[in-house]
Amino acid sequence: MATLGAAPSANASAPSLADLVKLKDIRAHQLAFQVIANGNGGNRASGEAGFEKSANYVVAKLTLAGYKPQIQRFTFPYYKEATPSVFAQTAPSPASYVHSTDYRTLDYSGAGDVTAAAVAVDPDSAGVGSGCEADDFAGFTTGGIALVQRGGCTFEIKADNAQKAGASAVAFYQRPDVTDVPVEGTALRPFGIPLIGFTNKLGLELVQAAKAGGLKLRVKTDTISEQRTTSNIVAETPYGDPDRVVAIGAHLDSVAAGPGINDNGSGAGTVLTIAQKIGEIRGRVNNRVRFAFWGAEEGGDLGSKHYVANLGAEEKARIALYLNLDMIGSPNGVRGVLDGDDSLGTNSSKPPAGSDVIEKTFTDYYAGRDLALKQDAFTGTSDYQSFMDAGIPAGGVRSGTDTVKTDEEAAVFGGTAGVAYDPCYHQACDTYDNVNTTLLDQLADGAAHATETFATSVPTVRRDNVPAPTTPKTGQGHTPAS
Repeated sequence: MATLGAAPSANASAPSLADLVKLKDIRAHQLAFQVIANGNGGNRASGEAGFEKSANYVVAKLTLAGYKPQIQRFTFPYYKEATPSVFAQTAPSPASYVHSTDYRTLDYSGAGDVTAAAVAVDPDSAGVGSGCEADDFAGFTTGGIALVQRGGCTFEIKADNAQKAGASAVAFYQRPDVTDVPVEGTALRPFGIPLIGFTNKLGLELVQAAKAGGLKLRVKTDTISEQRTTSNIVAETPYGDPDRVVAIGAHLDSVAAGPGINDNGSGAGTVLTIAQKIGEIRGRVNNRVRFAFWGAEEGGDLGSKHYVANLGAEEKARIALYLNLDMIGSPNGVRGVLDGDDSLGTNSSKPPAGSDVIEKTFTDYYAGRDLALKQDAFTGTSDYQSFMDAGIPAGGVRSGTDTVKTDEEAAVFGGTAGVAYDPCYHQACDTYDNVNTTLLDQLADGAAHATETFATSVPTVRRDNVPAPTTPKTGQGHTPAS
């Protein structure tokens, strides 16, 4: 294994970082994460033993490669579903629904057992989106269960509006383009009422029944919400200009439901492998390269938010760009690149200047390999968002979550149309076998190529709207919060 002390290489014909980052090494890390999950309750969620063991593994591998990794501890609102939830129709046509198939409990759902009339909230999603505006709940019957369609704003905003309107529970139904997969997500903070999500098909049926009158539902949840401690792990090369930092990161945690080997053992394993191999191209590295492994992403990108929030203005100014790897081995996935130039016009926020250069670096690389890409929107739901909010250019590649693959995508990328990119998204079946190794290999190559490209030169991405660093350059180039 190469270490940071490897002899510098200035030979332009030497192997590229993409050549050095091997699938077998990434898979070895994924297997280690699987073994950790197997021995620790089946998951690697922040606040659980499986995450701590995963963090120890990453620290050990980084240390062996010659790094001095820093562990940034922080508290976060821990959430866990203590016992399986219940979702049923009690009138007019009694029916029981199946957990994971028909519905799931949202993270940070409150605990409760509610049987009440269901009320369809803005079923046409007028305005911003169903439940996104307080006016959507005008005339809502206090104590009712709100039927709210996913989309338009965060689950937190919708749940907050529903709770303020007097809802006893919120039942989110899936978007029309995701017909057979239940809603799964996080409300970002603890709520006092039950929150569940279910499929679009079931949602449309229940909305029609609610409009007709007489629809009653039962929602029962048993959850735990409390403060716990988790960590980020950050390490960087001791060589390269510390005033030009190329950051690349991935979240290390899984959800409590499963081991998270695609989400996000694929991204974390790739970042770790890049960190292990970059010493072999040390002679071509002109800029500092920082590697990050985030905790509590599944709770709402909490690790990266904490990290960026605790950087001073000059420390932020040193970060030229951030590359994010979140799910790059989805079994029915696509080769996705984040839309840095906003050409789709569907990003949740405008990418900072320079993000277009990152996207072009990926698109040019894959064009050179004659591999098609799909542009993917920045939806604000991964660790890149904290960097973007700080004005730092961002980008990355991804293979997809629970969105259903279209016929057109199947024709381009292979796989099965009408099936989710990752049918095991946030489930117990997200195991070592739940990985498309061809996609993982290709997307890891792109990540390694982009890392090397920007480690060599970042003048076209370097931001000119931030103050130049004036403090002395020391050690790792930053001081993480305690």
